[in-house]
Amino acid sequence: MTLTQESDSIPHMGNVMQTTKRAAIYLRVSTDDQYVENQLPQLREFVTRRGLTLVMEFIDEGFGGGTADREQFQAMFDAAERGEFDVLVFWSLDRFTREGVLPTLQHLDRLAKVGVGYASLGEQHLDTTNPFNDVFIAFAASMAKQEKTRISERTKAGLARTKANGVKLGRKPVVVELPTNTAGTSLRQLSRETGISLTTLRRRAKVA
Repeated sequence: MTLTQESDSIPHMGNVMQTTKRAAIYLRVSTDDQYVENQLPQLREFVTRRGLTLVMEFIDEGFGGGTADREQFQAMFDAAERGEFDVLVFWSLDRFTREGVLPTLQHLDRLAKVGVGYASLGEQHLDTTNPFNDVFIAFAASMAKQEKTRISERTKAGLARTKANGVKLGRKPVVVELPTNTAGTSLRQLSRETGISLTTLRRRAKVA
């Protein structure tokens, strides 16, 4: 089930006036588990309990959560940006994505910018209708900022250690070995014969 699915039990909206918010389910499952059989019915029940109308289901099978390059994950965002549903429901954040705090916040913000709310069955605090949701998001954003700062500090410390050990940073100089008999040969022809870029040959000619 790697394509967007619409169950036969899902009401067809047609031209009927919308009285409830439209919900979409996103579920990510690996190839060696049965979460699609166990979690999908519970997610559908969760949608019903919330008084939402289920209109779309997006299921990625065989994908890890460490990347956003998932067919149905991207299809879900495309549908959200087209205004095809109002609330996204997922099992838990680690089933939504495992890319880290900052990418997760960016994904949730992408939904918020097009007016789509979200709710997690496994994390009741993660719900745009919950007044404490903003507190959780603010905390997560703070953690993301600290994580980014730590990465930057580790990178700088690593470069400093490398430099202290006498290792020169930057690209190594290019050693250009030219044929001995090049009199009367143009730089462009030399470039073709030697495979050395014309820019490098011009620079070497100036030095000589």
